[in-house]
Amino acid sequence: MREATDVLKIVGIVLLALFVLAVGVPLVLAAAGVALGVLGLLIGLAIALIKIAIVVAVIYLIVVGIRAVLR
Repeated sequence: MREATDVLKIVGIVLLALFVLAVGVPLVLAAAGVALGVLGLLIGLAIALIKIAIVVAVIYLIVVGIRAVLR
């Protein structure tokens, strides 16, 4: 009889875990969607700044190259 109660406890824990996954994961993902929206905005801003820095670096290299050729 003791084994049966242990099996029922394990089945209960598994069912509870499935319930938590079925209910909790969508809630967490919905809450994270707001956070990910802000995070996506920050990542987009960082990517834009990197692109601007690359353009400025290329323009600087062109200007320095032209100045070196003219000397």
